[in-house]
Amino acid sequence: MSPGYMAQLIHTEVNTLNFLEVEAGAVSAIHTHPHHQCAFVLEGQFELTVNGQPQILDANTFAVIPPNVPHGGRAITNCKLLDIFSPIREDLRDL
Repeated sequence: MSPGYMAQLIHTEVNTLNFLEVEAGAVSAIHTHPHHQCAFVLEGQFELTVNGQPQILDANTFAVIPPNVPHGGRAITNCKLLDIFSPIREDLRDL
């Protein structure tokens, strides 16, 4: 994970759930992956950029990120996030 991001991962047979606590100002660099991702803001405010389009997400809002689309973000405040990936993030199994 990126500096300022603390993750708790849960892997099911079909999904990876990533519960994140993110410090204000922490950045996740623009990246891609072959997984479908749903990104939920549970607490706080997060700026998410998907395919070059920034958007501000507040508590109880979410974004859908299709596979292989560039995305990244920045915590505006301390945040609690939930990312759901499909299929399983095998690259994150050992974290």
